[in-house]
Amino acid sequence: MVEADSQGEYGEVFTRRWVVDLMLDLIGYTPETDLGAKVVVEPSCGCGAFLLPIVERLAESCATHGRLLSEQGSAIAGFDLLEHNAEIARKAVVAKLLDLGEALESAERLAARWVTTSDFLLSEEPVQTADFVVGNPPYVRLEDVPREVSDAYRSMWPTMRGRADIYIGFFEKGLSLLGPEGQLSYICADRWMRNQYGAHLRKLVSNCYAVDTVIVMHDVDAFEEEVSAYPAITILRNGVQGPVRVVDANASFDQHEASLVLDWPCDSQQPLSASRGFEAGELTRWFEGPDLWPAGSPKRLELLADLESRFVPLEDPRTGTRIGIGVATGCDEVYIRAEAEGVEPDRLLPLLTAGDIATGRPDWSGKYLINPWDKDGLVDLRDYPGLARHFEQNSKLLRSRHVARRQPKAWYRTIDRVTPELIDRPKLLLPDIKALSHPVLDPGGFYPHHNLYYVVSDSWDLEVLGGLLLSDIANLFVGAYCVKMRGGTYRFQAQYLRKIRVPAPDAINTELQEHLRRAFKERDRRAATEAAAEAYGVASDIDQVGGRSCSGIQLSRS
Repeated sequence: MVEADSQGEYGEVFTRRWVVDLMLDLIGYTPETDLGAKVVVEPSCGCGAFLLPIVERLAESCATHGRLLSEQGSAIAGFDLLEHNAEIARKAVVAKLLDLGEALESAERLAARWVTTSDFLLSEEPVQTADFVVGNPPYVRLEDVPREVSDAYRSMWPTMRGRADIYIGFFEKGLSLLGPEGQLSYICADRWMRNQYGAHLRKLVSNCYAVDTVIVMHDVDAFEEEVSAYPAITILRNGVQGPVRVVDANASFDQHEASLVLDWPCDSQQPLSASRGFEAGELTRWFEGPDLWPAGSPKRLELLADLESRFVPLEDPRTGTRIGIGVATGCDEVYIRAEAEGVEPDRLLPLLTAGDIATGRPDWSGKYLINPWDKDGLVDLRDYPGLARHFEQNSKLLRSRHVARRQPKAWYRTIDRVTPELIDRPKLLLPDIKALSHPVLDPGGFYPHHNLYYVVSDSWDLEVLGGLLLSDIANLFVGAYCVKMRGGTYRFQAQYLRKIRVPAPDAINTELQEHLRRAFKERDRRAATEAAAEAYGVASDIDQVGGRSCSGIQLSRS
């Protein structure tokens, strides 16, 4: 038996009462239901943010349905890793039950039954098949958990892969407890929908469960403390996938707005419900398999699904179009220099960084990549005495790197292999972190740094393709799939760039190609978006693409 880590980082974030009420209402944990005949599991009860509203609703339901509250010891199963929290929760439950008219002995007995001090992921406490699993799982990365405990988590809950947060395991175990048509409702970071570490959980949900509701609440004041948690309310069901209610909430979303969501019937015949605080709609299908799941307003998701059904991915072997990332050296202070006295000239590659393309064109800062590679692999330092001297002068620093300790004979290698032929090839460069897509053409002559992604193609006129990538439609794709940074900045990583769909190069007529080319050269995002809209066959009459348009163009299927 592995001992749970009760001394580490707990990831405690306490949820506001109106958010709890919204979540319980959405899954039907309401007094009108005979809750005494149901089982609800709260996997991380903390000090009772969910537990106390659950007790109140159970008590009201018992009064309505003629049950004795004192006999409902199996109706609630709450867990918390910390005895301190669990004891606070028990005392709060006792106080609540006393307010509701229960005798002290009965209140203490129920509180002891309902709240268990245990690690939910490792608990061997018997739990009945659940009708509801609801809560706010902890926010803790696996690498912050003691190795023995994290190994036990991974062993028991195989969706916890890579650098996962432990809430992944809370999803998997919570789902495993659900009986037929049972529902899980968590408020939790939604990054698992758009990160590699969530792939196995996405596959599990797609294969065995149904997504019922997703309410994105990144800017909503949902917690008692201000946190950068990128939360969403996600409701999953043990049943067959049907239509999905999607709500995209903004900072104005509050208790009143939540009541409007509850009043909106999940019926495809009903018109879109919206207010100042949210956009809402229903998708007739959800996204399948382990691939990334997009986010956005319902209209944007509908448009995205349409574009994905009609166009091919940007990276496509048929057009020879490939996406890559610039070189990661593992020690930029050694490998990247404005001056490298004595190093052989053919070992110096002009290097572009994100800062060098900020103006929309290559504006080289004069820095070189000191390159230890040729087309056959690492060069022999005996053939390059100047290069050897430079590396030997920095030997201690280079040899201390993980990549050098792993391969001692290749101690002077960069983390990534340098591909010499890339320097002369025309390529579109895109900064990793940017508020809007920022493609810049390098006609050849530079090597990209690892904060730049590049696109090369055998078929595309890169200025035409650059016009498509400058448009708001490119932002639609990246914004829907990427994990947003603090402040809403996008990550233009390869995995998100590969989600962009494009027309075939020869399907764009000559006149339209010229419009895209000119818009790209002039950095005119509005013109690029207008031309791209025509190329994709969409019209400008509804939803603002990606929520990021600086042109004001609004797009829908024509």
